[in-house]
Amino acid sequence: MDLVSLVERIGESPTAAVFGLITGITFGIAAQRSRFCLRAATVEFARGQLGDKVAVWLLTFSTALVWVQGAQLLGLMDSTEARMMAVPGSWSGAVIGGLMFGAGMVLARGCSGRLLVLAATGNLRSVVSGLIFAVVAQMSLSGLLSPLRDRLAALWITPGGRNMNLLASLGLPDWGGLAIGLAIAALALVLSRRNRIGAGRLIFASGVGFSVALGWVLTYSLAQVAFEPTQIESATFTGPSAHTLMFFLDRGAVLEFDVGLVPGVFIGAMIAAWSAGEMRLQAFDGPVTMRKAMIGAALMGFGGMLAGGCAIGAGVTGGSIFAGTAWAALFCMWIGAMLTDVLIDQRSAAVAA
Repeated sequence: MDLVSLVERIGESPTAAVFGLITGITFGIAAQRSRFCLRAATVEFARGQLGDKVAVWLLTFSTALVWVQGAQLLGLMDSTEARMMAVPGSWSGAVIGGLMFGAGMVLARGCSGRLLVLAATGNLRSVVSGLIFAVVAQMSLSGLLSPLRDRLAALWITPGGRNMNLLASLGLPDWGGLAIGLAIAALALVLSRRNRIGAGRLIFASGVGFSVALGWVLTYSLAQVAFEPTQIESATFTGPSAHTLMFFLDRGAVLEFDVGLVPGVFIGAMIAAWSAGEMRLQAFDGPVTMRKAMIGAALMGFGGMLAGGCAIGAGVTGGSIFAGTAWAALFCMWIGAMLTDVLIDQRSAAVAA
């Protein structure tokens, strides 16, 4: 069955949800098996190490760049039509939100995507943190926190009514993004060899990057045949977590890519954990850990919505199409996470010792 036939049979919105489900399952399996986590990579880097966690993150990020930029060169997608590029970006949102999200993911011991993956393996801490994250994200999108988010985002926006394309701004050729991705991939492979990371983990880390490209290509293909305007998007968890929560709370909510993505990640991660014998219930270590996780989840919910995406949505998905504010948000997430680790986690460890 071709795409047109599928759309005619089940409709455009359900097709988008199916594509979200496929993207999510791919992401969930790959993320669980590779142990991909931006929080772990930033903490490792803050402690002066270039270990396996940094290597896995770099490989995921670089393969997303390679797959997405390669797909664009082949005409399988056009990033200029992506919503992230077609609307003004917020530099102030990227900076403030990125710093908040980075601090939050260290306190919560995982970014929003990682919390969803861990929740699927039986981690109750991640379940609680993920729910708080989704509620605060929804409040920041259209609830009590939305006026504050709007004011902060409006402080400094990109000119011209669109986000900044870093490749175009730097005057790089069309293949420049692919070249950058390959260069970062080479660095990741050097670090992987130094840290003796097995081939299986490297393949799954690359699979996380592939899932980002898969989402872009699938939604772009749908947009070409859909009668109604269709968003071109890929993996991200701030908006989708809020939309998925509302889908189950509001009878008037409709199916969309986001609503398929979040359950897909959960299903994929659960399948991967079950097949590897890694399903186990885990709870909070104590009240201090619980308070930190709850505060961190709230910071991520507001920060991710303000920054225009989470560690995946801005850091990998937005970065893969060279959206200027996505790269700014990613940089600030690293800064916020490293500062939080140095000022809170490392200091607490030193006092305990």
